[in-house]
Amino acid sequence: MATTSDKSPKASAAGSRSLSTAEERREELISAAIPVFAEKGYHAAPTTEIARKAGISQAYLFRLYPTKEDLFVAAVERSTDNMVKTLAAAAEKAEQEGIEPGDAMGLAYGELVSSDRELLLMQLHAQAVSPAIPAVREAMRNCFANLYALSSERTGGSPDELKSWFAHGMLINVMTAINAEEVDEPWAVALTDFEGDCFP
Repeated sequence: MATTSDKSPKASAAGSRSLSTAEERREELISAAIPVFAEKGYHAAPTTEIARKAGISQAYLFRLYPTKEDLFVAAVERSTDNMVKTLAAAAEKAEQEGIEPGDAMGLAYGELVSSDRELLLMQLHAQAVSPAIPAVREAMRNCFANLYALSSERTGGSPDELKSWFAHGMLINVMTAINAEEVDEPWAVALTDFEGDCFP
């Protein structure tokens, strides 16, 4: 005799489809959230606007991500994961072509933040709220840990060399965020002269 705990193949398949649909919706929601968070920051970004861009109700948004913080952390993780993957791909290609991986990673990073302003702004917003939101702070720590491991493995650089490389990346972030390349003044010219200045 069947019990109430028995599940038919049809019921199991339906459950799997529901899980699959929810995962797909989460990915779509993150894609919709990133440009809103990038433009307005964590605190000012309305979840109503994010839900509208994703084509779902605000109630369903909170079924997928119970809090705005959860959604922001997911958006930060997506952005930083994409950044790490891009740099890893650049390093691997450089090694195959006999090019210095550190230089390739530096060039790839500069091109990435220049062409993908949302990625740049997501980093800056995440860093800004990290002191107040532990989950965001942890996501950014994981990002730096992954970047450090990648750059250390691919370049064999010393801790001091890696520190200089990271500092250079932070300078690129700030100068790009304030569009310093548009300013024709000595400080801006000096601080945006990145050509040939990749891995120390």
